[in-house]
Amino acid sequence: MSDLTATAGASIDSRLEGHRTELTGYCYRMLGSAFEAEDAVQDTLVRAWRNFDKFEGRSSLRSWLYRIATNVCLDMLSAGNKRARPVDLTGPTPLAQAALNPLPENTWLEPMPDGRILPSVADPAEAAVARESVRLAFVAALQHLPPKQRAVLILREVLAWKASEVAELLDTSVASVNSALQRARATLADTDRSAPDTANPLDDEQRKLLDRYVAAFEGYDMAALTALLHEDAVMTMPPFDLWLQGHDDITGFMLSIGASCAGSRLVATRANGSPAFAHYKPNPDGPGFVPWAVQVIDISEGAITGMHCFLDTPRWFPLFGLPDHLEADAS
Repeated sequence: MSDLTATAGASIDSRLEGHRTELTGYCYRMLGSAFEAEDAVQDTLVRAWRNFDKFEGRSSLRSWLYRIATNVCLDMLSAGNKRARPVDLTGPTPLAQAALNPLPENTWLEPMPDGRILPSVADPAEAAVARESVRLAFVAALQHLPPKQRAVLILREVLAWKASEVAELLDTSVASVNSALQRARATLADTDRSAPDTANPLDDEQRKLLDRYVAAFEGYDMAALTALLHEDAVMTMPPFDLWLQGHDDITGFMLSIGASCAGSRLVATRANGSPAFAHYKPNPDGPGFVPWAVQVIDISEGAITGMHCFLDTPRWFPLFGLPDHLEADAS
């Protein structure tokens, strides 16, 4: 390979990679899976590389990449699988009937680190909109839409594309795009989309609430935790279909089936535009702490309304760049 060819190749790589984060956010909203989204983006970039000589500049490189990514996602969604949260599948389980029944991995909506899906933006309002659009509740609501309606709604309402741009991307008419958007809006209006507050690193009140949560959880102080939980707070634990509602059942579970989590440590991270923690529980086989869950926390009006604990740590901790062990003196 000549130096000129290598330089051209490196330039193409750089241009394509510059779109990876926003494409991953788009594919994640479409697919509801962290790993499927990353696979879709990798497929998109490989297709773009192989066909770059056919890119004639009639549209922007960004638009061309979104066209490829949309087609990749629509192909992946052709099997009809849609992902859900435990709260989307059943009613809450009373503590007295709590049982841990796992369902297959592809059942569940998956968490995603903010850094993989939220590009850096200077405008605080734009950043807030981006965080809102990757919340677990919003991505779960998108799963109720047929794939093409899902694409239209994301492109129009999240990414603020013009109807004509979406029509060109989907090879359809503006009227068809507007009709799909109207139907998508109607479906989402019928879906429970209670809106927790998104993570705001500048919000002192939210930071104080989270500090109190960490202290209560690590101290396994159920009275202190109860004071932080909304009376209708929920706790979910994928891959188990069980979910609990109400602070009494949540704390009761933590003191019974979940009692081995006493003495745990929480390490702050960020997921789905929400506060999140890596949960390490005491190592039963020696010193230190071992991975147990990624917790994504919903907050609304100064109280915790959701504790979503994703337990498949061999998958989640590497994705979040988290260590697989904490020393005994970890603070």
